[in-house]
Amino acid sequence: MSHTVDIPQPIKDSLRKFRFARRNDGSAAIVIKINKQKLIMEEVEQFDNISIEELAEELPENSPRYVVLSHALVHPDGRTSFPLALINWAPTTSEIGLLTLHASALLDFQTTADVSKIIEIREGPESLTTDVVNTHLLGK
Repeated sequence: MSHTVDIPQPIKDSLRKFRFARRNDGSAAIVIKINKQKLIMEEVEQFDNISIEELAEELPENSPRYVVLSHALVHPDGRTSFPLALINWAPTTSEIGLLTLHASALLDFQTTADVSKIIEIREGPESLTTDVVNTHLLGK
């Protein structure tokens, strides 16, 4: 299969480690970007125990990112779980060539990260809130 953007082994290792980390509260995230010149993915940063709103403020307003999120989700019956979701951060103000490259690599990244839920965010930090994440994860 042809890949537009390479996902190096260290990124795969970081994703695996992040996926299997034990969490007791809050949200955690790993942020990945595409290096347009080298056509590879690079880890930008990892966050532990960060609120969704704080995470939104950390993400760039003019550049797409993949964010794998582990989020403390309280179910209607009172249980708490920590599901993984992929936030496809693709602000409309991003360079069109980078958005195209980002979109072309999304499914490959989703498969590598082994995450089934995708949350599309295109309108910047104000559209990434705890309510939006909870609604997507609870399937409402």
